[in-house]
Amino acid sequence: MLKPVTGRSHQLRVHMVHVDHVMIGDPIYAEGAALGIAPRLNLHAQQLRLKHPVLGAWMDWESPCPF
Repeated sequence: MLKPVTGRSHQLRVHMVHVDHVMIGDPIYAEGAALGIAPRLNLHAQQLRLKHPVLGAWMDWESPCPF
């Protein structure tokens, strides 16, 4: 599982490329077979935790990976 901490664009994708594990369907960093397996980037947020902007309460969501 990857846990982004900075909110920077491409953070997870760049780190995966650095360890020679591109994300399937990544149109920027994938090449060859990793690009042709899927028609889009296969990146999914399994869990989200956000603080409600008005109430201040933490809100949690979970979604199983669809692929």
